[in-house]
Amino acid sequence: MLRLQPGTGWIFWGIFCTLNKKMTPGTYTQIYLQFVFAVKFREGVIQSKYQKEVYSFMAGLINSMGHKSYAVNGMPDHVHIFMSFNPKHSPSETIKEIKRASSNFINEKKWFPGKFQWQGGYGCFSYSKSQIDNVVKYVLNQKEHHRKVTFREEYLDFLDKFEVDFDKRYLFEFFDGDKTQ
Repeated sequence: MLRLQPGTGWIFWGIFCTLNKKMTPGTYTQIYLQFVFAVKFREGVIQSKYQKEVYSFMAGLINSMGHKSYAVNGMPDHVHIFMSFNPKHSPSETIKEIKRASSNFINEKKWFPGKFQWQGGYGCFSYSKSQIDNVVKYVLNQKEHHRKVTFREEYLDFLDKFEVDFDKRYLFEFFDGDKTQ
């Protein structure tokens, strides 16, 4: 049994960590989110030789923000992140920081000529606890998945399955030859 001293701010996320803020009594959450976002101009620049380092950086950043990273993976032109979400930050604040910090990380590595950037926008989809294993497997199996399905097809499928209203004018820039753009 975990005993808390009043005002110590201990939280259990699978590991113990301290926060500099007092916990709000009676506030409990269980939020699981998958974020999807793309490289600017959908350039396939996050090649296999860089992916492990980029994804590890992102996972560490997610955990340092008070969330719990379950899976970070993707393709050279887009990324999937699945996490247990701490509502201390909003989804938009969280993804803004992940994009900012990872862009800086990638640019400091000087892996590419020019400046690395993420596209504006993101997809965010929520899951129940019973879906964790399936979502982790899905995120970790991106290479196999994208042998059959384009990023456009995958993303539109997410929007449809989660019943998200959207305007095609404001989707990611898709350059996969699909005429329905």
